[in-house]
Amino acid sequence: MTEAVNVLGEKLEVCGTDPKTGFYRDGCCNTGPDDLGAHVVCAVVTDEFLEYSKAKGNDLSTPRPEFGFEGLKGGDSWCLCASRWQEAFEAGCAPRVKLKATHRSALKYSTLEDLKRHSMDLS
Repeated sequence: MTEAVNVLGEKLEVCGTDPKTGFYRDGCCNTGPDDLGAHVVCAVVTDEFLEYSKAKGNDLSTPRPEFGFEGLKGGDSWCLCASRWQEAFEAGCAPRVKLKATHRSALKYSTLEDLKRHSMDLS
């Protein structure tokens, strides 16, 4: 297995552990052939984004205990579907991104420049 790489070409960093995120619930935005939604953009969600996502049919804020999901609140780090992040970007409500924890496959959906404009981890 090869080491996961972020959009900056470096080793993929952890996105979030409280709540534990990632398609594989390993805290990282790792992806594989079974991740059809490409959950690869590490974002710090906002209330505005959570409302937007809910309106688009993906309610991330309501707890779903049957799936071990407590629901997200503004400020939580979460691996988002790359296409949803891009859609929110185009709608003007994309959350900030942790580039070092965003998998390089996100570049199939968004440009590095757009992701950098919403970066939290570049100085």
